[in-house]
Amino acid sequence: MGYLIGIDVGTSGTKTLIIDERGKILATVTEEYPLYSPKPLWSEQNPADRWRATVTSVKKVIKKAKVNGKEVKGIGLSGQMHGLVCLDARNRVLRPAILWNDQRTGEECEEITEKVGKKKLLRLVCNPALTGFTAPKILWVRKHEPRVYDRTKKILLPKDYIRFMLTGEYATEVSDASGMLLLDIRKRKWCDELLRILDIDKSLLPTCYESPEVTGKTKPDVSEQLGIPAGTPVVGGGGDQAAGAVGNGIVKTGIISATLGTSGVVFAFADRVETDPLGRVHTFCHAVPNKWHIMGVMLSAGGSFQWWRNNLGQLEVEKARKRGVDPYDLLCKEAEKAEAGCEGLIFLPYLTGERTPHANPNARGGWIGLTARHTKAHMIRSVLEGITYGMRDSLEIIKEMGVKVKQIRVSGGGARSKFWRQIQADVYRQAVCTINATEGPAFGVALLAGVGTGVFGSVEEACEATIKVTSTTKPIPRNMRVYEKFYPIYRRLYQSLKEDFDIITAAVG
Repeated sequence: MGYLIGIDVGTSGTKTLIIDERGKILATVTEEYPLYSPKPLWSEQNPADRWRATVTSVKKVIKKAKVNGKEVKGIGLSGQMHGLVCLDARNRVLRPAILWNDQRTGEECEEITEKVGKKKLLRLVCNPALTGFTAPKILWVRKHEPRVYDRTKKILLPKDYIRFMLTGEYATEVSDASGMLLLDIRKRKWCDELLRILDIDKSLLPTCYESPEVTGKTKPDVSEQLGIPAGTPVVGGGGDQAAGAVGNGIVKTGIISATLGTSGVVFAFADRVETDPLGRVHTFCHAVPNKWHIMGVMLSAGGSFQWWRNNLGQLEVEKARKRGVDPYDLLCKEAEKAEAGCEGLIFLPYLTGERTPHANPNARGGWIGLTARHTKAHMIRSVLEGITYGMRDSLEIIKEMGVKVKQIRVSGGGARSKFWRQIQADVYRQAVCTINATEGPAFGVALLAGVGTGVFGSVEEACEATIKVTSTTKPIPRNMRVYEKFYPIYRRLYQSLKEDFDIITAAVG
């Protein structure tokens, strides 16, 4: 029996899992690491922390699964997208990695748009310049840290630094590279014209592969450290969203995923390149060779719920600790006491700016409609509803683009709660499904490793063999009617407050 390992280099930690050749998950391990915010709206991590987490989690997951590590046949890598890792000529990390949710690059986004032109940018790389993307980060380092930039010899994404440490290869793959704003999405290769306009040396970028392709093999010393065979193949893998889509079986038309993690993502498969002329959603290469996907991203989805837990949910956290349960379960139980619509209380989930549909790093969160009648239950439920309204924004745009939505598969923290699944079905106005595979990106890249090493004949075959629908939640008509009143109000509130967000940002300095 052979085994496949999937490694997901996430924002809060690295999750590693191991599966057998039938796709059965044998064990999972997560190793956490810190995130740093040296200035408001900045977000950074130390790549060395991620590497230590990778080594530890791989060794632990093999031990936990009680398998022989020498029977591992392949490794797949996933990770948080858009992050910037700068290496010097001796492969030393030059500065902390700048993350996907970092908002420092507003001026650089304007610079890119002015140099290239908004329409031309969409034509070249199918996406507008957004603060989360990698290209603006490169320009920021060049402008604000010229000594770092001058010493930079290679630029890697978060998961691809782990690939380098495993194999010694500078490589990436098309789904993650799509989020750098430097890839010709249609041709699935680096965009020479844009690199020339931005004066970015192409030699800084890694070789780009398709997601199931083998990109390198583990080095002997690393293999010995991990307890796996020397020369174990490492496939391209995928950015966390494309990898998660493979793990959710989003590999054919009509099936949409709605994933609520720290960020919130609505993901649709596409046989051909489809773009939103307003640039509100992303069009990227899929982890399925020669396929694409459309993706709407809200920056603080589950992150907003986590913010409540950490700052206003101390009572539930303490109760959960004493009872040995998840504090989120207690928070959802409290939220169930409030009626749908929360008597007009609406939460705006823009705690770290927003990407879809507003692309505004200055957007701010808050409650509108608060009265003396409102309780903690209303406030918690309004957070869940506001997040779900934000997810519907992406879903509506994807529908406007002519994408048929036959089935919505929900995953992440929002799928674990029956109560939140019901809110999603009611807000989306459509049944939502869960599947038997719940490990998302790590599972997806383990399947990709299976394709790359010949265990499965294709990505589609791998998903068909391993992924099944396990539950369906239908919308409640009464709740749908309530949300149809409040969702349009939610959408108008951003427009009403947009100028005030800018004024607040300027006042904070």
